[in-house]
Amino acid sequence: MTRLLDGKAAAAEIRAEVAAGVRQMAEAGARPPQLVAVLVGEDTASQAYVRSKTRGCAEVGMLSQTLRLAAGTSEAELLAVIDRLNDDDAVDGILVQLPLPRQIAEKRVLDRISPDKDVDGFHPINVGRLWLDEPGFTPATPTGIVALLKRNGIPLAGRRAVVVGRSAIVGKPMAGLLLRENSTVTVCHSRTAGLAAVTREADILVAAVGRPALLGPDHVREGAVVVDVGMNRLADPAETERLFPGDEARRQQVAAKGYTLVGDVDFTRVAAKAAAITPVPGGVGPLTVAMVIFSTLQAARRRQGLPVAP
Repeated sequence: MTRLLDGKAAAAEIRAEVAAGVRQMAEAGARPPQLVAVLVGEDTASQAYVRSKTRGCAEVGMLSQTLRLAAGTSEAELLAVIDRLNDDDAVDGILVQLPLPRQIAEKRVLDRISPDKDVDGFHPINVGRLWLDEPGFTPATPTGIVALLKRNGIPLAGRRAVVVGRSAIVGKPMAGLLLRENSTVTVCHSRTAGLAAVTREADILVAAVGRPALLGPDHVREGAVVVDVGMNRLADPAETERLFPGDEARRQQVAAKGYTLVGDVDFTRVAAKAAAITPVPGGVGPLTVAMVIFSTLQAARRRQGLPVAP
């Protein structure tokens, strides 16, 4: 029987633990943690993501604010905002929501955030800390995946892990975090020859390429653990029926909304072979916000000289 890895349940556990940590800080007379999100422009998906982080902070008793800047904001103006937040002792975490408008260089902006407030884990110093096994912030999605696997009792040490995708946001840090857990890691990408032969070696397979149902049953060995990071909009009713035969809820989603959300894995057919698998939606997605909030608590404790979780 294939086990579903429930990201919603794991995220709820993490938020409850963060809430307890925030209460402990208050009882000790410490300043409450604060996360500031910077949103440039009117991108609908970005606004929804920032709102979810604001709600998450409120749920755990953490302070948060969202700075909304016009789409025409210049790079110099945004950098000035970041400098101000870096200098503000009441701010523990700074999150600049991507994507940014074309006139702003994302790298210069992310590099400007103080590494000690970079709760997204994208600053080069934090990237270096990951690969040097030093304490620092790591990107939320791969960090959440490791937490999900551990909370479900899935062993990582000595296991063969294959990561499909080499982005700086998921694929590369995912490989680094799995190496930290003593997995043997292979990273695949668009130029990997014989992809299916490589992925079939995996005890743990992480798909993070952004292509609907790219990985099918031929890519997965019996008994593997499959983590699907993909979040793709599928609008074709025929393809939806092929991937989710007889799934009336999916069919109604396409009819009502014009799409249904699917991952990078052919869920129905791969689940038949996997020992455990994450659904889409409801798998990896909920963990991303939870881990940003967790990192903000860690930043606040570290900046106030309090012990942090390992």
